Amino acid sequence: MEESMEKQHTGWNFDNSYARLPQFFFTQVNPTPGRAPKLIVLNEAVAEALGLNASALRGEEGVATLAGNHIAEGSIPLAQAYAAHQFGHFNMLGDGRAILLGEQITPRGERVDVQLKGSGRTPYSRRGDGRAALGPMLREYIISEAMVGLGIPTTRSLAVVTTGDVIYRETELPGAVLTRVAASHIRVGTFQYAAQYGTLEDLQALADYTIERHYPEAATQAGSDRTDQRYLRFLQEVIKRQARLITKWQLVGFIHGVMNTDNMAISGETIDYGPCAFMDAYDPATVFSSIDTHGRYAYGNQPRIAVWNLARFAETLLPLLHGDEEQAIKLAEGALSEFSTTYQNAWLKGMRAKLGIVGEEEGDLALIEGLLSLMEKHSADYTNTFVALTFDKLEESPLFVTPEFAPWQEQWQARLGRQQEERSASQELMCRSNPAIIPRNHRVEEALEAAVEHGDYSVMERLLAVLANPFAHALEQEAYASLPEPSACAYQTFCGT
Repeated sequence: MEESMEKQHTGWNFDNSYARLPQFFFTQVNPTPGRAPKLIVLNEAVAEALGLNASALRGEEGVATLAGNHIAEGSIPLAQAYAAHQFGHFNMLGDGRAILLGEQITPRGERVDVQLKGSGRTPYSRRGDGRAALGPMLREYIISEAMVGLGIPTTRSLAVVTTGDVIYRETELPGAVLTRVAASHIRVGTFQYAAQYGTLEDLQALADYTIERHYPEAATQAGSDRTDQRYLRFLQEVIKRQARLITKWQLVGFIHGVMNTDNMAISGETIDYGPCAFMDAYDPATVFSSIDTHGRYAYGNQPRIAVWNLARFAETLLPLLHGDEEQAIKLAEGALSEFSTTYQNAWLKGMRAKLGIVGEEEGDLALIEGLLSLMEKHSADYTNTFVALTFDKLEESPLFVTPEFAPWQEQWQARLGRQQEERSASQELMCRSNPAIIPRNHRVEEALEAAVEHGDYSVMERLLAVLANPFAHALEQEAYASLPEPSACAYQTFCGT
C-alpha cells in the first residue's frame, strides 16, 4: 500500500509502542486546538534527524500539527500517568499540560517520543489550564540546545508555536506550544506510579518495556541467570547513566532547579527545563528556583538528590529483584552504593581535564578542591575562571591576585610539569573541557524579553548561534562570556506552569 501524501510530504513515521502498554499507564486525549497557530522557531537539525521535511513543517498543515490543531496520520495522542516525590512529598501527577503524539521512527531506525508541551488540559491537569506561555517554552528551547552544544544528554526542542490564545498567570501572556523530542518520557515517577497504584503485572510490564527500549543489554548479557538478573542489571545501568549525567551537570555549573522524581528520566537525559539556570560565581549553595526556599536542589546537593531519587526508583523494583524482600533490599543497596564510585571517578576525570591534568596522582583531589575553595571564598566566576586558566589570562579575575592563589598555582604548575605530555597538549585538553560560554542568565532573559515583549527573535537567534559550539573559543563568543551588572536582587527562575 502506498504511503499517504501526508507521510510522504512531511515525513511523520509514528509508532505507538507506549500505547500498547496496559491503559493504566495513560489516557488517550487530543490536544486542545489553538485559535491562530503561528510558527516561531523550527529546529531544522532536529527535523532532519527525525526524517521530517522542514519546509512541510513550516506549511499550514505542519504548523497545525505542531500546535495540536491537526493530528498527523499514525499518531495516537495520549497523556502519561506518573507520580512523584516533589520536594520530598509524594503526589499523584501525570501529564497535566503535555500530550505524547507518538514515537517517531527515524531514518536511522531510532525510536523517539514527540510530545506537545502546553497543548491543553488532560485528565491529570488537576486545577491547571494545561497551557504554557511563550517565554518558558522559548527558554526550554534555548537551554536544551545549549546542553546539546555542551555534550550533555538532553531532550531536544523541535519547534515552538504560538497558539493565538491568551493565558493567565500573574498577568496575561501569549500562549505557546513546545514540541519536545525525547528518547522517552518514562520517569522514576512512572515506576513510582506503577508500584503505588498498579499490580505486580503492571510494574513488570513497564520494566520489561523500558529494558527493551533503553537497556536491551540488561536482558541479553550472557549467563544462565539472564532472566532472573535482568532487573538488577537494569537498576545498575540506570544508576550508572544518572551518575554520568549529574557529573556533566556539575562540570559546567548547571543547576536543574527542581529534581523531583518525575523530572528524572530513566533514559538518562536531562528533562524539564523549568527553573534551571547556570551558575555564575562558584558557590555550592547556589539556588535559582523561586520555590526552593530551603536549598534542597542547590548545585552542591544535586549528586545527593540523584541518589535519593534513585533509591525511590530502586524501591519500586524490589518485588522484581528477589522474591525475598530482605534479599531484594540488599541487592538494591549494593547497586545504589555504586553511584558514589561512578560519580566520583567521572567527576575527578572531568575536573582533571578542566585543569589539563593527564593521568592520576594521589594529590589531585586536594588540588581541585583547593581551587574550588578559593573560587567560593572570592566569588570567582565558575566558567570564566577555568577559561582564564586555559589561556593564562590571569589578569581577568580578582581571584588571581589574592595571596592564596600563588601557592595553589605553583602546585598546579608543578603537577603539570610531572606529566610526559607537552604543555600544548594540556591546553588542548582544557580547551575541549572548558566551555567559552554558557547560556548566561542575563543573556537568556535579554533574548526572552526581546522575543516576548517586542516580537524580536534576532537576539535569541544570535544567542543560539554562539551556544551551538561553546568549545570553539571564538572571538564572537567573548561578548557572551561577560558577567551581568551587579544587582541588589538575586536572580530567580520559575517553573512556568
